[in-house]
Amino acid sequence: MSERNKQIVAPLLPRNQDEAELGKYDGASFHASVFNMSCTIAGAGIMSLPATLKLLGLVPGVALILCAALLTEASIEMLLRFSKPGSAFSYGDVMGDAFGMMGKMLLQTTIVINNIGGVIMYLIIIEDLLSGATSSGVHHEGVLEEWFGEHWWTGRAFVLIALTVTVFIPLMSLKRIESLRHTSAISFALAVVFLLVVIGITAYKLANGSIETPRWFPIVTDLTAFCNLFTAVPPVVCAYVCHFNVHTIENELEKPSRMQVVVRTSLTLCAVVYLMTGSFGFLLFGESTLPDVLSNFDANLGIPFGSLINDIVRVSYACHIVLIFPIIFYPLRLNLDGLLFPSARPLASDNLRFALISAGLTVIVLLGAIFIPNIWVAFQFSGATVGVLLGFIFPASITLKDSHGIATKTDKSLSIFMIILAVLTNVVAIYSNANSL
Repeated sequence: MSERNKQIVAPLLPRNQDEAELGKYDGASFHASVFNMSCTIAGAGIMSLPATLKLLGLVPGVALILCAALLTEASIEMLLRFSKPGSAFSYGDVMGDAFGMMGKMLLQTTIVINNIGGVIMYLIIIEDLLSGATSSGVHHEGVLEEWFGEHWWTGRAFVLIALTVTVFIPLMSLKRIESLRHTSAISFALAVVFLLVVIGITAYKLANGSIETPRWFPIVTDLTAFCNLFTAVPPVVCAYVCHFNVHTIENELEKPSRMQVVVRTSLTLCAVVYLMTGSFGFLLFGESTLPDVLSNFDANLGIPFGSLINDIVRVSYACHIVLIFPIIFYPLRLNLDGLLFPSARPLASDNLRFALISAGLTVIVLLGAIFIPNIWVAFQFSGATVGVLLGFIFPASITLKDSHGIATKTDKSLSIFMIILAVLTNVVAIYSNANSL
C-alpha cells in the first residue's frame, strides 16, 4: 500500500473528499510534481534577470539569485513543517491555524491579488508578442503582424479570445493540478530553448570578439544610485514565489513525504536556468541590456539568420507564457472560492460552482488584459509587495507565532531576518520606483 493510500483512512480531509468525488487516484509521480512546481516558479520574471545583473554587476547579481533560492527553500520548508501538527492541507489552513479565520482570509486575498495580477500581465505579454504593442506613439509589430500583416484576426482582442477558447479553457477545466504535468514540462522546456538560443548567440559573438567584458560590480556614485540597487531585490525574490501551489502539489503527490525533495529539485533547476539566463543575457547585450531582455531581440542581432532567431525567441516565449497561465490560474480559482464559499464542499466536487468561478475569472482577466494595458504599472508595485508577503513574511510570521511549539531558535532568527529583509528592500525599492515615474 502506498503512503498516500495509507492516509485515506483519515476522515474529512479535503483531499480525501475530492478523491471520493473524483474516483480512485493513485497520486502524482515525482517527475510530474517537479514539472508543475518548476512551471509555477519559472514565470515572466526570467526576462528581467539580465537587467538585474546589469544593475548590480555580475558578482552581486549571481549572489542575489542564489540567496533568493536558498531563502525560498527555507521558507517553504518551514511552511511544510508547520502544516503537519495542525493537519493543514493548504497554505490558507496553515495561516488559519496560526492566526485564525482572519489570517486565512488575508492569505487568500493576497493570493487572489497576486495571481490575478500575474495572469493579466501574462496575457498582456502574449498580446505584445503576437499582436504587437504601441508605446509613446510608436507601434512595435508582433510576430503575427510581421508574418501575415495587420488584419482583424491578428489584433490583440481576437488573438486572446482565440487562445482562451482553444487553449486556456480546456486546460482550466482540468480539476487536478497533476493533469497539467505535460504542459508544465513543455513550458519549462521552452524556457530552456530561450536559454540555449542566448548561449548560442553569445558563443558566436565571443568567437567573433564582439562581446565586451561584463561589469563585475555596480556603479554607485551617490545615495540615489545606491537606493536604486534595492529595486533589483523584489523582482528576483518574487521570481521564486511558488508557495500558493506547494500544498496542492503535495496533496496529489503519491508520496507526500517527498515534497521537500520536489521543492529542492525544482528550485535547483530554476536557479540554474535563472543564473545562466541572467549571466549570458548580460554578457550578450552588456550595457545595452533592457529591463525586459526580450525587447533586445526586436533589434538587429548582427548574426546570420538574425530575423529567424528573433521570431523563434518570441514565439517560444509566448508559448511558454501560454502554458504557465493555467498553473497560476488554478490557485487563483481555488482561493477565490475559499473566500466566497468558505463552508462549501470542495470545489472539484461541485461542477456548477467550478464552472461559474472559472468563467467569471476568465472574463475579468480578459477584460483587464484587453482594455486596461496600463494596469501593468499598478501591478509592478502590488505584485512585488504581495509576492514578498506570500514568499517570506507570511511563512516567517507563522514560524514566529509557533502555535505548536516546534520552532527552533534558528527558525525564529531566520524568520526575523526574512521579515526585516523583505520590508526594508521593498520599502526602498517602492520609493526608488516611485521617484523614477
